[in-house]
Amino acid sequence: MARTRRPVVPGWFTDDTAPDGEFRLLGTRCTACAAVFFPREDDGCRNPDCPGGGELAETPLSRRGRVWSYTDGRYRPPAPYVSDPGRAWEPYTLIAVELAAEGIVVLGQAAPGVRPADLTVGAEAELVPGVLHEDAEHIWTTWHWRPVAAATDAEGAPDTGPPQAPQGPVDVRGPA
Repeated sequence: MARTRRPVVPGWFTDDTAPDGEFRLLGTRCTACAAVFFPREDDGCRNPDCPGGGELAETPLSRRGRVWSYTDGRYRPPAPYVSDPGRAWEPYTLIAVELAAEGIVVLGQAAPGVRPADLTVGAEAELVPGVLHEDAEHIWTTWHWRPVAAATDAEGAPDTGPPQAPQGPVDVRGPA
């Protein structure tokens, strides 16, 4: 029997098999003040400075942002988190990512294999589809954050981009 892919929380993200191939978190944006909310807000604008509480329109969020904070979860969380109490607990990593275009920070679990030692505040992270749990009938989908690998040059050193022109006066005479 084929299992059905089901989002853990319907309406919070696109299906990772979307026709455009772009897996995205889905927030809402107020049409009056442009405030963005995630998790999505469907009842009314929560921005206290909103001039009139416009309608809330679904909006796809940025796929990349900067690590704002991170930690690891060394305890077994309560339901609805699914875990087998008969297996040893394995810590997981949580990442808070700042989406500059939206002006919000979104918390999520790191992709499998990402440890706190792999992260630094300010580093770029990208959204990737994930699986929270599988059972006989369903594959329960979610989202994860994954650090973006830093580009390297041919020798493996960090790629800092094209050479930059020196700034300010340059002494070309060499050592005195």
